Amino acid sequence: SFAKSGSCDDEINLDLDSKNVSPTDDLILSVLGHPATDEGVAERISAWVFETQSEAFSARGNVKLSSKAYNLLLKFISRRGLVKDAWYVIEAMYSEGYAVSESAFDVVSENVYRHGLCSDLERLEWVYADMHSSAVTAIVKAWGDDVEQQLQELGVELCSCLVSMVLVDSETGPDRAWIFFRWLVERNLFKHDRRTYNSMARVLSEEDHTRTFWRFLDEMRNEGHTMERYTYVDIVERFVERKMMKDAVDLYEFAMVGWDKPSLEDRIFLLKKIVGGEELDMDLFSKSLVVSKARGNLVPSVGKMAECGRVLLAMEEHGFVLGESSQSKNLSASGNISCYGTWVCLVNGYCEARDFDGASRSFRAMVEKGGASWGGHALDLLVGAYCRENKPLDAYKFVAEMVNGKGVSRWNSTCKALASKLLAENYFKEAIDVMTMMKLDEYKARKPDLDPFVEYLSETGSAEDAIVFSQAVPLDRFSSTTVVFIRLFEEYRRAGRESVARDFLLKFPSYVENHADVLDLFYLRKCSGIESEAVAV
Repeated sequence: SFAKSGSCDDEINLDLDSKNVSPTDDLILSVLGHPATDEGVAERISAWVFETQSEAFSARGNVKLSSKAYNLLLKFISRRGLVKDAWYVIEAMYSEGYAVSESAFDVVSENVYRHGLCSDLERLEWVYADMHSSAVTAIVKAWGDDVEQQLQELGVELCSCLVSMVLVDSETGPDRAWIFFRWLVERNLFKHDRRTYNSMARVLSEEDHTRTFWRFLDEMRNEGHTMERYTYVDIVERFVERKMMKDAVDLYEFAMVGWDKPSLEDRIFLLKKIVGGEELDMDLFSKSLVVSKARGNLVPSVGKMAECGRVLLAMEEHGFVLGESSQSKNLSASGNISCYGTWVCLVNGYCEARDFDGASRSFRAMVEKGGASWGGHALDLLVGAYCRENKPLDAYKFVAEMVNGKGVSRWNSTCKALASKLLAENYFKEAIDVMTMMKLDEYKARKPDLDPFVEYLSETGSAEDAIVFSQAVPLDRFSSTTVVFIRLFEEYRRAGRESVARDFLLKFPSYVENHADVLDLFYLRKCSGIESEAVAV
């Protein structure tokens, strides 16, 4: 049927239906493995398989392909430049819980690279890494003399994205991650790049690894790699939290050498933490000014009036000038403010005085003056003040107005704190809305904090609420939403809410219901005496 020239797809499908032919593994492997199979046949096979399997994916059909059949189909299509169809196959494999083989990955990568599709190549690496990272992590975690043999038997290609995922996986742990990183170099199995160096730096910044961390940064610099801004933000927050201000300033100096330098808000954050401590460390303050000089002359006010002279003297010595905030005490009334830090301090002052009208008014004027990108820090201050006064709903309304209406930038931590506070006050719908705002922020690479939502749903949420939450989780396209469904289901049962757990089970989407982990869960339910009718939905 496939080889008939002049036949349209509908005619072929009718012919196959009349002969009761289905896309079995044997059929696909034998046809695609035949030396006479040409591109036209491949296209017809893929169209037929996709159409037939679409019903199986939605749980209305009973035809499923094996991993081997999928990988062969993927290689055959990719060799002929059918990039779009190749992604369709990969997505289908992901939904079935299958992994792309090393040989198929090489074929697809070569084809994507040949077509100059850089974004597709990066996406392919991410998907391939996500499919195999758990298996590689398990090998690294149980480190033994046969690690190399186990990796060879696993049959995976150690690409940059995969190595990075294994390094930062909490299951790996800092010690094993460091051993794995060095071992790859010693065995010449992988050439580390900027991505893997940055991943290793984030891991080594944890407690008890400070000495190794700084030696590693020296190596990183000698190898010609620079620090990404995301890495800097992640590490500096840890240093500040542990009151390691000298390390924070040294890190800022290191990051300023790279192409992805810390932003203006990052600099303000660091300077405020230095000046805002219990005792002002003038050496650190002066060093931060030297490093910051190329980035502007802003030093925010933190109320250190007793040491103002020392601060101004240090600023003058390093060529900094006073901002508008030092020129007049009536800037708000005159509206003559152009300095970002002045606006932030003005909003903060209103927040400390619990004058939310004044803080909101100043924030709107600040955004009008400097644009949406100025909002992150001040919005965090305002939301924090609202929440401390137990006014999370007012905070939500203001954030929604600024984000949806003005496109104001917001920090991931701001959204997390506000969502947690809203849930504590039983504002579930508003908390879900806040979580969706996290999809577009600049820290989207960080995984969302799902614990407050899971805790709320397990205690008071309905099955409908759980479905709404599962659909709103801001995960990447290929992230496993199945994990979210399973976790919620188990939490309902753990909380003793069996009826809600059953209702939730009945609402599982078909693509989740057919996942291997979910099927295992259903089997456990049957064994524990829970009626099997729910499983058969």
